[in-house]
Amino acid sequence: MEDQQNLEAIMGLIMFGGNAKSDAMEAISAAKKGNFELADQKIMDAKESLVQAHHSQTQMLTQEAQGNHVQVTLLTVHSQDHLMTSIAFTDLAEELIELYRRINVE
Repeated sequence: MEDQQNLEAIMGLIMFGGNAKSDAMEAISAAKKGNFELADQKIMDAKESLVQAHHSQTQMLTQEAQGNHVQVTLLTVHSQDHLMTSIAFTDLAEELIELYRRINVE
């Protein structure tokens, strides 16, 4: 993979992962205030960002599978870590929103 393409894929992981985490945090905040419509929208936004991040990741994996070795740098590792943290955070946010929904009903 060319250095520029590699950098773009890495930055995509960081950017979209960060967007997902921010949206998930906003979703939790909205649910805490009882605004479940906004919470649901923010979770959907977070998931869309994760899909975009996965596209970047798939680009890198495809290059590797085709025999074009991707140089692993600290930035590469950071981008993967950022994505995995964002996925876990979004999953946890969904669980918290569900708890807020249950509390709000009572």
